[in-house]
Parts: sequence; structure tokens; C-alpha cells
Amino acid sequence: MKKNSTSRSAFLTVRVLIGLLIILAGVSLAVLGSRASSSPSGSNFAKAQQKYQPPTKIVDLTLLPAGFDCSKIRELGIDRQENFRAGLIMIACGEAEGGSGPNVSFLSRLLQTVFAPFTYGGTDVDLITGAETSPHVTQSETFSWTNPDNPNQIVVTYNDSRTATANYSGASYSSDGGLTFTRLNPSPFAIGHGTNFGDPVVLYNRPNATWHAIFLASGCGTFNAGIGDWKSTDGGVTWAVGACVHNSSNDDRESGWSDMNPSSAFYGRMYVSFNNFAIAGPPISVTFSTDNGSTWSAPQNLPLGGASSVRNVQITGDLLTGDVYVAGMNEMGGGLGNRANMIYRSTDGGATWALTYTGPPFAGPGSGLCSNNSYFASMFGTYWRHMGWGEPAALNHVVHYVYAQHGAGADAGDVYYIRSTDSGVIFSAPLKLNTDATTTAQWQPNLSVNANGSLFAMWYDGREGTGCTPGVNTPCYRMWGRKSTDNGVSWQADMAYSDVISPLPGQPDPNVSVCYAGDYDYGSATAAKHVTSWLDGRNPINGASQQDAYFDQELVGAATIISAVSRMTHGGAGTFDINLPLSGGTGVECRTTGGTNDYTMVVTFASNVTVTGSPQAQLTMGIGCVGSNGTCTGNVTVTGNIVTVPLTTIANAQTINVRINGVNSAASDAPATDFDIPMSILIGDTNANRSVNAADVSQTKSRLGQTVDATNFRSDVNHSGSINAGDVSICKEYSGTSIP
Repeated sequence: MKKNSTSRSAFLTVRVLIGLLIILAGVSLAVLGSRASSSPSGSNFAKAQQKYQPPTKIVDLTLLPAGFDCSKIRELGIDRQENFRAGLIMIACGEAEGGSGPNVSFLSRLLQTVFAPFTYGGTDVDLITGAETSPHVTQSETFSWTNPDNPNQIVVTYNDSRTATANYSGASYSSDGGLTFTRLNPSPFAIGHGTNFGDPVVLYNRPNATWHAIFLASGCGTFNAGIGDWKSTDGGVTWAVGACVHNSSNDDRESGWSDMNPSSAFYGRMYVSFNNFAIAGPPISVTFSTDNGSTWSAPQNLPLGGASSVRNVQITGDLLTGDVYVAGMNEMGGGLGNRANMIYRSTDGGATWALTYTGPPFAGPGSGLCSNNSYFASMFGTYWRHMGWGEPAALNHVVHYVYAQHGAGADAGDVYYIRSTDSGVIFSAPLKLNTDATTTAQWQPNLSVNANGSLFAMWYDGREGTGCTPGVNTPCYRMWGRKSTDNGVSWQADMAYSDVISPLPGQPDPNVSVCYAGDYDYGSATAAKHVTSWLDGRNPINGASQQDAYFDQELVGAATIISAVSRMTHGGAGTFDINLPLSGGTGVECRTTGGTNDYTMVVTFASNVTVTGSPQAQLTMGIGCVGSNGTCTGNVTVTGNIVTVPLTTIANAQTINVRINGVNSAASDAPATDFDIPMSILIGDTNANRSVNAADVSQTKSRLGQTVDATNFRSDVNHSGSINAGDVSICKEYSGTSIP
């Protein structure tokens, strides 16, 4: 989370004054100008719902597949697809417009960094490096992924029209943890699989240390496009052509997920979900690879669940269990009508699937319909198609999903979150993540979770905008976010994520649908950070705002303790832990070690840590010290996110406080923190009621001869691995002792 310093606040005061002068000057110019600024989006709602009817349909045969019949557009589902090939066909058949430059009377670019609040994230990074040539300047729709074994490696794939119509793919890579990016130019995905029609996915195959970029490609099928794969083994710098993920004639909107958990039964398996419009419906289809993308399984077609068709929204997996989830949407005929969320689950590595959840109908977001295709709702009158699609995430059977729906009255969109604790069967009531009191839109959210339960949602947010006309340089939206540190149980405040308020970027490329501004932004996470990218319009070309892709990351946060325990090995029975709560009543260690009275405290943090204090740990209360075998050292052992504190010469019948000094989270730039862990010691207190008496003796006697397990290990007071007369004797010896 960013923090504004005092010096920065002082600087902002000057910037605010300068900004106000610029605003006043702009108003004066507007009065003198021959045209007024365009009104905010959605002002002509009734007109926006009318289907676009070009006055003359001119068929451009150069953009059509050989022999294509324009009369079959709806029969083949071309009008319901989102990809660039479908868009070209709609344009070529005169059913849609390509983009064009905006009609701008004067440049009123105002990005309003002067009013930036406390925010999530770091410094925004432009993914589009190098020269741009208008009108082929459209970059949007992003997919972001990080190498968990080398977090400096980040790859973002996106749609890029720089060489349209020959190629619509692009990517940028970072070798310094996201501080800078290099745009791949020319695109390596423009060769090997015919024409690349975009819809980006990027995955990391951890067992083979291989990156995979996946796009729609004409060379993996016929007519429209199948799905192709490209591979990189050097952090995304160079790429080689891989296999076809799916050979088809009509694929659309693919998504992907890679199982990177070495403990998972499906470690290394990669999954791709998509819609195949060559089959009836269509349903969602899923294929997977077990050999680093060399071969892909026959697709499994997921059940429609009573819907006529189900949109593939995004795929994800449980970071702990390896279960795979697909979020789908029943668009109920499209337009501005209702939608229903759907969740699918596979527990066998994608071999079989079940529809676990169909949500209640909700009002789809939007303020109008796309001017060139009335199937799609749009966010700004007739611009930026969006049907409410979001992104799922999952951890330890808890399934999360964010999406957008229509707000109250004239509010075109709000972002909602739902949560399931039973593997996607029952979901909570929706929680609205944006808390603004405006009627401006929030839309197109994404979501990521890491293995420690840090959850981050990001979305497009218009609450700070002053006017939204495509290509006109007035502030329209900023990226906002909201974070949970407990796997979605509670949420921090929603705050700004990107650094500026972006204009609504135009779409000037005639070879891209005019109602297009990207359909998704896939976010992901590692133990240290959440990474995500988005469409941004802050960089004008020829005086007009246009579509760029930007990146930022949210660090998981300052070090936090997940658990603290007193750990002891009970002979051959195994190791057993006594929980040590950080607040409330203290945990009571009832076992004896004899000799120098050594104990072991094990503290687990939410992310990898370092301990830099001197000493690293110490007792601030009680008798004893940090060390072993009667020698005080103050040293601890750090292994990833686990800190082991050895304790020695610990007296009985007392409560001690162990302080770990100078804990730094590898996932945060927050200052080092000291952590206190209390622990009570009362030998023989087998029932943990803070006194040793006949009840403890009786309980231990009742367990004589039992196999030591998690339910009775406290009665194995001498931790020998068996409950016997020796344990009863110890309880009798310490009978009458107690702690407050």
C-alpha cells in the first residue's frame, strides 16, 4: 500500500493550485471555443439501445475468409464472439464499424494526479514501449503472470493492433520485478500458427521452467481460429512456436491456469478453457496438458445447466488442493437484460466436470448497447462492451468470484464479490466492493489470491471522472481496488490503485470493432504480490487519448503471523503442537523436557520473512532465555515464512513473553516489526485449565495404554510416545501448582 509522506503532501498543495489554474484556463478556452465538451456517457440512453444500422452495407472481401457467406453471421454465432477475427468479419460484412479518430475541438487533457488519495499499488508502468503509428495503436485486454521461483520475471500478454490485420498479439516482459518492461517488437506470436487473432493468456509451467503464451490462431484450424501456444525458457525474452492447444474452426475467449503447487496431485498441469462456436450452444470447453504443452487433451464440454449457451468467463484453480474452477455466465440472450453466474469444478485434473453453482439472475451492467452489435451491452452509451464478466480465485476449498452488475437507478455498474466455503456449491450474499455514493460506473473487475489468503480485487471506476467521451482528453476513470488478508472473511477499504485518472481512450483502428476496449484483465498472485494490468488512456497520440496497457502490483503487506505453537516430538508417535494464541487466554504448555527445560516455539508468517534484530529473539517477561541446552544465544532459525525459536532454562508455573525482533516481510517494503508471543508453562496441566489437580491425574489414568494422537497427546506429559504410569506420576508430582 502506498503511503503519502508529509513532503509529498506539501508538494500536492502546490500541484492543487496549479491544477485549479489549469482548470480555470480550460473553462475559459471552452467558452471561447466553437464547440462545447461532450456530455458524460449514458446521457442518451434510449438512443443507445437502438441497434446500429449502417446506411449502406459495403462488403470488403479482403477481410473475409475465403468463400465466407455474410448471411451466416448469426447462424455461426459470429455476432456473439469477442475476438478480432469475428470483429473483422462483422466489419467486412457491413454489420459493424471499425474504429476512427474522435472529433476533438481542443485538447483538455487533465489527469488529476493532484487529487490522488491513499492508494494500493506502486508506480504505474507503461507496457507499451517504443514508437506507435496511428491508427494501429490499440492495446488492451491483458493477462499477467509471475514466475514464483524468480519473482523478477513477469510477463503480460495483451491484444495489440500494431500490425492489424496480419496480427493482433502483443506482450511485454520484466526482468526486474515489474519496475520496467520491454515490449516484444516485432511480436513473436505473429509467426508459426497463421494469423494471430489475440485473446491473450500467459502461464508459467513451474516443473519445466517454461513460459507459455496462448492466443487464437488461424493456423490451428480453419475458417475463424483455433488456439495456439508459444514457449519461452528465458523469462519471456525470446519465444518459440509450440503446439496447437485446440484445432477448431470457431474458438473464442480462451482463458488459462497453471498448477504451480509441488504438493498438488496435478502439479505442472496447464488448463485452457474457451467457447467453441462450432458446436451447439456453445458450452464452455476445457482442455489440459500434462507434458509442458507438447500435447493437449480432447476438450471436455461442460454442461449447459439449462442455459442455451454459457460464456467462458475465466478459469482458475485451488492453490492448495489443485481443484480447478471455471466461472461461466448465462447471458440470457444478451443486451441489457439479466445474467446468471455459473461455477464449474473438476477434482480429477480436468478429466470430468460438475456444475456446482448457478446463481440467481441479476441485472447486467451497461448504459446502452454496442452501436455495431446489439447483442453486447456497453458501458458508455455505445462504447466499451461489457456483460458483467469478472474473475474467480480459490484457496483451500474457498472459492471467490467478482463480477459487475447494474447499480440502482442510472448507475450503470457496481462491482460485487461472492464467496463459497464448500468448494463452490453455496455462495454468500453478494458484497458490493465499491463504496462510493455516486451513480458513476464501476466495471470489469479481476481478482487474485495467494497461498496465504491475501486477496486483491481491482476494477475500472468512474467515481472521480468529470466526463467520458472516447478519445477526448477529459478525466473519466481510475483503477480502484480492495484487499482482504484473511481469504475473503473481511475486506480493507476500497482505494485508488492506478496513479492517475485516465481519459476514456478512443479506438481509432478501422480493423478493430469500434465498441471495443478489452474484455478482461486477468490478475494473478505469488506469496509476495498481486500483479495485474489494465487499459489506460493517459498517453495521447495525434492529440487524442488512445488505448494503452499499464501494469502495477500490490505487495501482500507487512509481516503478519498466521500461527504460533509450542512443538514437541513424542517418540515414535510423531510431533504435536500446542497452540499459542496471540491474544486472549495464553496457550498452556503442559509437557516436561527435563534437563535444561528446553522448548521449541514455531511461528508461521503469512509470507517469507527475514529477522534482522539483535538479538533476534528474547524473553521480555518470565524466567528463561532464547537458546538451547542451557546456553542463551538469542538466535532463531528462519526457513521461508517459518521462524523457529529455541527456548532454554524455562521455569515452570509461569507465563513468558517471547519477542522476535526486526521481522521484515519479503513481500512488503514496510518497516521491520517486532512480534510478541505469550506462552504459559504448567507441567501436568493436561486439561489446560491452568491448575494441576486430581482432574489431571484422573484424565491421564483414563488414557493409559492409548495410542498417542492429536486428541490425547497432552497426557503424554513426558513426550515419550506412550501414555503410561510415568505420566501419571508427573501429574501427581506437580499437583497443587497453578498459574493465573
